[in-house]
Amino acid sequence: MTQPVRVVVANRPRLMRELVLETIIGQPDIEIVAEIQDENEIAHIVEGTHPDFLIIALDESNQRPPLCDTLLRRYPEMRILALAPERNSSIFYWASFDIHSSQVEASEEGLLSTLRRKNQYVGG
Repeated sequence: MTQPVRVVVANRPRLMRELVLETIIGQPDIEIVAEIQDENEIAHIVEGTHPDFLIIALDESNQRPPLCDTLLRRYPEMRILALAPERNSSIFYWASFDIHSSQVEASEEGLLSTLRRKNQYVGG
């Protein structure tokens, strides 16, 4: 049997959060691991529960909430679904990585130089 999808629901306003919960509750393959009423608690709850998905409110600007960047850098395996029901809009955010390459001199010096620069490439 596969593990259920673990979800944290942090929508505002309360009515929207309740509608999301009503949609999810009872689904055998989805588990609600937390319901957050205070958005200031999101990072703390995500750290403690390690959900597969976080469902949040999408603000009026329709821009990616800064919280998404912070959380997806720390938990790249998590997915975020941002909902804006008043505009009938939702956006799905996830992290991905790019694969980079660079020519390396085919010599002992090239090999050692590359190995010694490993920290220069982290996050770059």
